[in-house]
Amino acid sequence: MKIAGRQEEIELLQSLIEKDESSFVAVYGRRRVGKTYLVRQVFEKEMVFECSGVLGDTMEQQLENFWRSLNEINPQPQPPLPPKTWLEAFFQLRAYLNTQKQDTKKVIFLDEIPWFETLRSGFLAALDNFWNQYCTKRSDIILVICGSAASWIIDRVINNRGGLHNRLTHRILLMPLTLGETKAFFELKNINLSLKDIAQIYMCVGGVPYYLKDIEGGQSVAQMLDQLFYHKQAKLKNEFQNLYAALFKNNAFHEKVVAALSTKSQGLTRNEIIEVAGIKGGGGLTTVLEELIQCGFVMPIYPINKKKDNCLYRLIDEYSLFYFKFIKDGKAKSSWAQISESPGFKIWSGYAFENLCFKHTDQIKKAFGISGVITNEYSYVLKSKDEQPGIQIDMIIDRADNCVNILEVKFHNTAFEVSEAYARQLLDKAAIFKAQTRTKKNVFITMLSAFGVKKNSHYLMAVTNQLLIDDLFT
Repeated sequence: MKIAGRQEEIELLQSLIEKDESSFVAVYGRRRVGKTYLVRQVFEKEMVFECSGVLGDTMEQQLENFWRSLNEINPQPQPPLPPKTWLEAFFQLRAYLNTQKQDTKKVIFLDEIPWFETLRSGFLAALDNFWNQYCTKRSDIILVICGSAASWIIDRVINNRGGLHNRLTHRILLMPLTLGETKAFFELKNINLSLKDIAQIYMCVGGVPYYLKDIEGGQSVAQMLDQLFYHKQAKLKNEFQNLYAALFKNNAFHEKVVAALSTKSQGLTRNEIIEVAGIKGGGGLTTVLEELIQCGFVMPIYPINKKKDNCLYRLIDEYSLFYFKFIKDGKAKSSWAQISESPGFKIWSGYAFENLCFKHTDQIKKAFGISGVITNEYSYVLKSKDEQPGIQIDMIIDRADNCVNILEVKFHNTAFEVSEAYARQLLDKAAIFKAQTRTKKNVFITMLSAFGVKKNSHYLMAVTNQLLIDDLFT
C-alpha cells in the first residue's frame, strides 16, 4: 500500500474488515485530496463493485453507467436489461452480491455520489432501501460513498432527516496532508528536499496530493513552482475556476466570501465579510461559512473572551491565498524568481507561514509537551489609541494549564538574531497583552522560525524558548 500518512483513516477503514457487522462509510473532502485513492488502496482486495457518478449526465445515463459497471465485473451470457429506476438498479446489485461468498467482507464503492442524484431520480431513496433492507441484514458488507461535493454529502446524507438519518456508521472528512505527511509523500517519490523547501512549496499549494504529484526530483523549488503555476500548460493556473464549483452547489457565494477573506490576512468578522463582499447576512452566510470551515478552507479564530460575535474567519487554504495574491486578474509573473523578488512576497510569506503554524497547532503543542492540554489559538491585534501604542501578535496559544504562549513567527533564510530594540518590543507586547486582557496566567514568549534564533543576550532577556520548523513536521 503506497500511501503517505493517513494513518488514522487507514486504521479506521481496515478495522471495518474485522467487524462482525456491515458498515456504511462516507468519505468526503475537497477536490483532489486523495479520497478515491485512499479507498482503492485500503480495500484493494475486498472491492467487489465500484461505480463513479458522471457529472452532468441524465438519470438514464447514470443508470446505464451503473448497469455497465455491474456487467463489467459480472459478465453473463444473458445480462439483465438496463434498469429504469434506481430501485431496480440496486436490486441488480443485490442479485450480484448474493452470488458472492459470505465469509469475506465485500466493499461496494460509490464514488462521486452527488452526481448520481439527478432531479427527481429517487437515488437517495433507493440507496436508503439498499442499506436498510439489505446491507444491515448481513454482516459482510462495507458500503463506501465518496464525493468532492462536500456540502451535498453533509446536507443530503450526514444531516439527512429521512431514511438515511443516523444510518452512517462512520464518516471521514479527508483533509490535505500535514507537513510531515507531505514529506513522506515526497519520499515515496524519491524526492529529497530540505524542510524549508517543503514548507515553501506547502505555503503555495498546501498538502493536496494532486497538486504535489507531478513535482519531480532534481529540480529547485523555483523550477517546481514554475511547473505548477507559470508554464504554458501549468495545471494550477486555472484550478480556481474548478475548485469551488466542484465542492459547493452555490459556489458563487462561497467564492465571494473567500475573495473577501483574501483581502485581510488576519481574517474578518462576520459583519466585515458582509461589508467587503457586498452580500447579505442571514442563514445563507452561516451555511457557507460552516461549509468552508468543514472543508478546511477557513478557520474560525475566537479571541481571548471567546465571544462568538468577535470571531474572526481566516482564509487558510494555501492555493486560494496564492491565487488571489499572485495569479488573479493577470497578476501572474513569468516565473517564481520574479514573484520572490516582488514587494509583496515578503509580506505574503510571513502570513503564509503563520497560516501554516495555525494548521499545525497539534504539532506545536506536542513540541511544548502539552498535547493533552485544552487550548485556544488566536492572533491578537490592538490598535493604538491616545498614548497607548498598538501591538500585533502573530499567534497565541492560550492554555488551560494557566499558561499563555506568545509566538513570534519568522520565516527567514538564515538564523534570526534578536536585537536589543526587538527584545524590548517583545517585552512591551507581553506587558500590554497582559494589561489589556487582564490575564493572570503566566505569559511566555516563544520564537518559531525556519533556521532558529541566535541565543545572544537580547534573546535571553526576552524569549523563554524557541521552536524550529522541524517541530511542525512531527
